[in-house]
Amino acid sequence: MLLVVDNGSVYTNSIIDCLKEIKINYRHVLFDEVTGSDIEDSLSIILSGRRKNDSMMNAINSKLIRYALAKKKPLLGICYGAEILAITLGGTIKKMVEPRHGIYEVNVTQDNPLCNGKIKAFESHSYQVATLDSSFNAIAISGTCKFEIFQYENQNIFGTQFHPEMSDDGRNLLKSFASMK
Repeated sequence: MLLVVDNGSVYTNSIIDCLKEIKINYRHVLFDEVTGSDIEDSLSIILSGRRKNDSMMNAINSKLIRYALAKKKPLLGICYGAEILAITLGGTIKKMVEPRHGIYEVNVTQDNPLCNGKIKAFESHSYQVATLDSSFNAIAISGTCKFEIFQYENQNIFGTQFHPEMSDDGRNLLKSFASMK
């Protein structure tokens, strides 16, 4: 089962729609309702975006990231999920000069199991990952973001600054992630 942790993003239902379309067994849980059995029963985890900052949300998501790392479970952090992934493991975020909203081109610069080439990605954020710990590999960039997709070491732990659930190329990325064991 894939665990979808809902951090209040307006786009979370699009993640669910994509998983239904590709017939993936998933469980959708609000961040403050995640149980120990949800975590233990999951084969992989998706951390959604968010609407507002919440210290409890940050703590719960950080705990899930550390659990995925310890158990070597695939994890995909989307937008906020990517930002909390970076922060939890030694990176930083910063407020952007201007927020991004809409479809933008992302260039995949490193081989990875999620995607390749140039992809069209839906952006909706006013913060971005500013630095990553040396354990991360930046695998995709855009004109304004040098960490559009990043991966923790050679593990199946990824962050996407954009919302893959909101574009065709991004939905293909979700399909690739959902097939990881």
